Amino acid sequence: MLEIEEIRRIVEAALLASDEPIGIDRMQRMFGRGELDKEDPRGQLRAVLSAIEADCETRGYELSRVASGYRFQVPQELSPWISKLWEHKPPRYTRALLETLALIAYQQPVTRGDIEEVRGVSVSTNIIRTLVERGWIREVGHREVPGRPALYATTRSFLDYFNLKALSELPPLAEIKTLIEPIAGELDFGPDLQAETVDDGQDTGDDVPDEPMAAQSLGAEDDPAEPAPETNRPASEDSRGDSEDERPLATVVKLPVAE
Repeated sequence: MLEIEEIRRIVEAALLASDEPIGIDRMQRMFGRGELDKEDPRGQLRAVLSAIEADCETRGYELSRVASGYRFQVPQELSPWISKLWEHKPPRYTRALLETLALIAYQQPVTRGDIEEVRGVSVSTNIIRTLVERGWIREVGHREVPGRPALYATTRSFLDYFNLKALSELPPLAEIKTLIEPIAGELDFGPDLQAETVDDGQDTGDDVPDEPMAAQSLGAEDDPAEPAPETNRPASEDSRGDSEDERPLATVVKLPVAE
């Protein structure tokens, strides 16, 4: 069996070399037979990770556990300085895209009709495509109603991006409201970004700058974030104008508070 310090060095090296979170199962596969504790190899790896996490408390990086596993990352409080290393601006999202993502996260699985029924406006194909391409949502099935509309739910990449282990860690809706409103106020909404109810084949300008899609690690230790049981809510075909930005968010997104 390897010495505990050697195991720790291997784990640290793997976390630094990987461009995605690493789960316990994947870490265990790095070691050969007899290199870990035979009786409890996973417990030994967890003890190593706990020691690494404790040592990071005084460093400029931290060990974080997300849905797909463990990763090293910069603490949030250091971001004002570290962000200056990159000249490009971080991606900005329209209020429509953020509201759509919030609805999917809190009421999944949902159809576009469900989202339109709550928001009171049609959801452009461009918004759904952007969320799918970023790996934040995926199609999980179809509702058995006329037209069989697609059902959407969030992915592990969504949890990883927002530094969450599970959907149960989603903040209360009141916090989502305070996040969306300032972001929407900072954006320079030109005519293209306002055009949310245009024809599906037309680019509405809601795309964000190109950025590598967060990788999904389906072999991680934790169970994938399962969507809520499918409901029988009818898909709405309602499309009622495009003036939602004039209404307060509380009247647009009426979602249950996450427990």
